[in-house]
Amino acid sequence: MFFEGSEKKAEIIIDATQISLIADLEENFWQALVQCCNAKILSTIENKDCKAFLLSESSLFVWHDRLLIITCGNTRLVHSVEYFIQQVGMSKIQQITYQRKNEYFAHAQLSSFGDDIALLGQYVKGKSFRFGELDGHHNYIFNQDTHFKLNQEDKSYELIAYQICQKASDKLTTLGLAANEIREFLQLDRLLAGYILDDFVFEPFGYSINAIKGMHYLTIHITPQASSSYVSIQANINLIALAPDFLRILAPKSIDLLSVNETDFSELTRQYLPQEYISKSLFQQHLSNNDLVSFANYILPQTVFNQAELLDVDDVSHTL
Repeated sequence: MFFEGSEKKAEIIIDATQISLIADLEENFWQALVQCCNAKILSTIENKDCKAFLLSESSLFVWHDRLLIITCGNTRLVHSVEYFIQQVGMSKIQQITYQRKNEYFAHAQLSSFGDDIALLGQYVKGKSFRFGELDGHHNYIFNQDTHFKLNQEDKSYELIAYQICQKASDKLTTLGLAANEIREFLQLDRLLAGYILDDFVFEPFGYSINAIKGMHYLTIHITPQASSSYVSIQANINLIALAPDFLRILAPKSIDLLSVNETDFSELTRQYLPQEYISKSLFQQHLSNNDLVSFANYILPQTVFNQAELLDVDDVSHTL
């Protein structure tokens, strides 16, 4: 059994003088938007600044002036972006950014990044970049060509962990594991003190949590199966500073870090990442709106042989 943990991500920033995404759009709008990519809303939390939807495939966050939607599995997130454009109108949209990470099982996806950008290209013009080596971990990012400039203090972070240690995988694939037990294992009540939390344990395995505090958010999505383990942590708080806590618990063999507008990326990674993790690739680029995107892939060098995995070639879900 496998599940595609690698995510697609879209951020849309609107002109808040024309519309408020929190005040002016009803719940059924967001339900329809999520359904467009074959996901559904499981639960919602909110404060005066942010509304967070926990989805069957990841998360949706809504502020007055923007939305951020992250989906995994075989979703077609670009259809949700298209729905938003058609319903709200390009005249109210200031910026669209669309991102896809390389998948474990790209052959099982319903579209490629190129397919998605061809569809978006019917509505907006922009540039596409690849961050990371083609033969390794990488992200594709499409950024709309526009005169809109994001505040350089508007930062975001991603920490992706691959091949988590056996202890963490065994714990997170324990049958009957409750949400509070996962929060305790990840020490989230300590790390996210003061945040409103909303989490869900999937069957047979998998875990998602949304956390909000004022304008700040953090979300975690876990695919714990040892054969394709993947942990995604995304936030607009400094995840590089929190990396030692998560790496100590998960002990992954490889990690990706991606930030937007973190000008101290190199200094922070030197300060906080354990020395045993070695950088494999480093990419940095200003997008057309002057956002600074930094991407790094780190590996934990292996000194012990692993056994080859015996494949069931008759299984329709095999990974050949």
